[in-house]
Amino acid sequence: MRQYLEYIHPKPLSNLVQHLQSLIKGRLWLKILVAMALGLATGVSLSPQVGLVEKETAEIIGSWLAVPGNLFLTLIQMIVVPLIFASVIRGLASSEDIDQLKRLGIRLVIYFLLTTSIAITIGLSVSTIIGPGHYIDADMPRANVDLEDVVSPDDATPESPDVDTLPEVVVSLIPENPLSAMVEGEMLQVVLFAIIIGLALVVMPPSQARPILSLMGSIQEVCMTVVRWAMLLAPLAVFGLLAQITIRIGLDALLGMAVYVATVLFGLLLMIVVYLLIVGLIAKHNPWRFLSAAREVQLLAFSTSSSAAVMPLSMQTAESKLNVRPSIAQFLIPLGASINMDGTALYQAAATVFLAQVFNVDLGLPALF
Repeated sequence: MRQYLEYIHPKPLSNLVQHLQSLIKGRLWLKILVAMALGLATGVSLSPQVGLVEKETAEIIGSWLAVPGNLFLTLIQMIVVPLIFASVIRGLASSEDIDQLKRLGIRLVIYFLLTTSIAITIGLSVSTIIGPGHYIDADMPRANVDLEDVVSPDDATPESPDVDTLPEVVVSLIPENPLSAMVEGEMLQVVLFAIIIGLALVVMPPSQARPILSLMGSIQEVCMTVVRWAMLLAPLAVFGLLAQITIRIGLDALLGMAVYVATVLFGLLLMIVVYLLIVGLIAKHNPWRFLSAAREVQLLAFSTSSSAAVMPLSMQTAESKLNVRPSIAQFLIPLGASINMDGTALYQAAATVFLAQVFNVDLGLPALF
């Protein structure tokens, strides 16, 4: 078994994270914040309220300014599926044995379900209590939205799940056509397919598993090369996208959106407190030392809004600063980045309540559930 681990163990991540570390030293997060301010200022100066240019001209300028941002988003979305697919397979194949995977899998499912449920609850609660949608004039978004596409209060409550169809739903999680699942971005199906392949590699002879693992390692390298290219566009992306949306919605709506942004940030702050409680009470680790170790990767992930882009740096931080075994770090982090996105879960829950408030849709408890 030891010879097997030496044969297929993942290579060090230093060659993947050098560029990300250089971005941290170059204060990419500060450049992105400056680009955010400049984008808002540019968008306000070109907005209809100021009237420096005609509305049609301003929208054309905004579209061109948003080109780097759209390229950044497209590159990240293009590369996230193969990156996570390769990382999950390599992390699983580097595990010591099947018994370890079973124990890890049970804890993993409990943790993912618990933290995701907490994140959704926080998102729904803070939006319901603060009510950010009430700070926006409903006539402004309605002017830019086809009202036929807006859900009516009568249609707001989803249908109750049918117990008879649950077995079909469970079976459908396994992709019949893995390539189709990758093309359509069905991340859960992609992850389950990667887990199956990784488990198969664990029980295969090392000589047969090595070519596939070498291929997965090459895919990781290619993906991170594309990520490095995308990160060069991050400040320009933030500048252009914020300028475009400010030109489109105007300053008044932007000020109303600020309350929504503050609501989401407050919810994320509460979620960080939950994480620190888990670190201190369950993991028996000093929460402040944990924050200090993860500070750099968190700043980069927050400023780029992409956990996939900083995934290699996250794995290196877990291994070198938090003393997590490479086999666990290289399996759990890609898996968590794809199916345990608590920040996204919190944001989507808050956005649902926010939009319902903007369009005066009364969401009852069944609809929220």
